[in-house]
Amino acid sequence: MNNKLDKALALRKDGNHKESNELLSELVKEFPDDALYNYQCAWSFDILGEEEKAVPFYENAIKIGLPSKDMEGAILGLGSTYRALGEYEKSKDIFLKGMELFPDNYVIKVFYSMTLYNLKEHSKAMELLLKCLLKTTNDNEILSYKKALHFYSDKLDQTWK
Repeated sequence: MNNKLDKALALRKDGNHKESNELLSELVKEFPDDALYNYQCAWSFDILGEEEKAVPFYENAIKIGLPSKDMEGAILGLGSTYRALGEYEKSKDIFLKGMELFPDNYVIKVFYSMTLYNLKEHSKAMELLLKCLLKTTNDNEILSYKKALHFYSDKLDQTWK
């Protein structure tokens, strides 16, 4: 990494979000085809609550290509940002891509379930959330009901009389 990027990330960590964003914006102007700079710049706009400004930087970072861990973060960031902007279909598409690339990333799945909720796909959202919960929890009380919760996860609208 370079000194300017290191400084920008340190500023972010210390809560100096505006100053960090300014440095990252400068880096992207200098190196517009650098995926990492685009990703970090997008993230910095998100932190500032300027989601609309973040979108093109996330899109560029993903298009250019990132190392795996950063790609997961960029997909999560872009999908979440689209959702926050009410662009639910775009959010759904990016999360589907993310789940295909990173099938074991439960954070992407949880954020995707929120998008499904916004798309009024409540049953699918709950099914996914329940399955994520069962895969990731260490809570013994919940795990004692694992079989039942898994069984009902895709039958939430069904009744038995």
